[in-house]
Amino acid sequence: MMNRIDALLQKLCPNGVEYKKLSRIATISRGGNFQKKDFLTEGVPCIHYGQIYTKYGLFADKTFTFISEECAKKQKLAQPNDIVMAVTSENVEDVCKCLAWLGNEPVAISGHTAIIHHTQNAKYLVYYFHSQMFFEQKIKLTHGTKVVEVTPDTLANIVLPVPPLEIQREIVRILDNFTELTAELTAELTARNTQYSYYRNKLLTFHTDVEIVPLVDIADIGTGNSNTNEEVENGKYPFFVRSQEPLRKNDYEYDETAIITAGDGVGVGKVYHYIEGKYALHQRAYRIHINTPKVEPRYYFHYMKAKFLPYIQKTMFQGSVASIRRPMLNAFPVPVPPIEVQNRIVDVLDNFEKICSDLNIGLPAEIEARQKQYEYYRDKLLTFAENSGTIVSRAEQSRAER
Repeated sequence: MMNRIDALLQKLCPNGVEYKKLSRIATISRGGNFQKKDFLTEGVPCIHYGQIYTKYGLFADKTFTFISEECAKKQKLAQPNDIVMAVTSENVEDVCKCLAWLGNEPVAISGHTAIIHHTQNAKYLVYYFHSQMFFEQKIKLTHGTKVVEVTPDTLANIVLPVPPLEIQREIVRILDNFTELTAELTAELTARNTQYSYYRNKLLTFHTDVEIVPLVDIADIGTGNSNTNEEVENGKYPFFVRSQEPLRKNDYEYDETAIITAGDGVGVGKVYHYIEGKYALHQRAYRIHINTPKVEPRYYFHYMKAKFLPYIQKTMFQGSVASIRRPMLNAFPVPVPPIEVQNRIVDVLDNFEKICSDLNIGLPAEIEARQKQYEYYRDKLLTFAENSGTIVSRAEQSRAER
């Protein structure tokens, strides 16, 4: 892998690779001002800055949304091969996420973006803009706390290695192989999860002869008494809050089998944890303890994961912060098939869930390993050693270190 790059470096730039400010190889402009309310299903292709975080990968040749020709006349356009960068985010890690626009026509770009029009290989630049080297420069340009921003004008001072285009293409070819394999594995995992959701919903959809009861008839329901500031690092017991990852505490509130769900915030409607044993609970998280032998707790856990979010989306209290009211939770309808049917459902769904979700086996572990491998080689391929003010090749560096 590296031999080919080193050979090209010796051939095309034997005296080293020059680092240049972004302003020397690109012009940087701000995006336009259209909003999500302007979206259409057809018209002039457009990219909203929020979509860069949620819908797009590193490269795009088609858009998910469009705006009218009249609206597009007032907008800023990215040309084919331009880089579109989101310069506003909720955190430092994500800000400056970008994509290369590889479509055949100009695309309208929203505000909170930088449009980078350049003379280099677009994919090479995108890979660099996601590297550790760029991150270390980017954090010096950020400002804000709740909203983190990088002013597009300041991007002009970013310094990056600019090898000849043939070397850029070779680096892109190598990194494309990594990202394409990861994309294939991710697509397979997505397909498995879709299959899992389909069969889970099919298994948990019953005929009218199955008894349906409100949750309050089969469970004790309550909230905890703890606050997040009571967390103890490396505490003895899990401390469930309103998010995916539990904290720890040295004391516990409950010793039981329970299902945990968030009472408010971004986690509303998501069923996070199935616990057997001692635990502490946040005061705005709900515990559901099945109190009848007619219902297998693990069966109810699967049922709630499949059916609770659609239920509460129809009935949830919509204020400044989405929340679940206790009467709404009490009334959640739960079908109660025979216990042997519940146990069969649990066996099937537990096995399927393990295949899809276990980070220690199967596709998730493979995807994680491939991502780490990609990040390692990306940063290695995009790093050139500096010597006496010039950037020298890896081959020269290797000889100098002998």
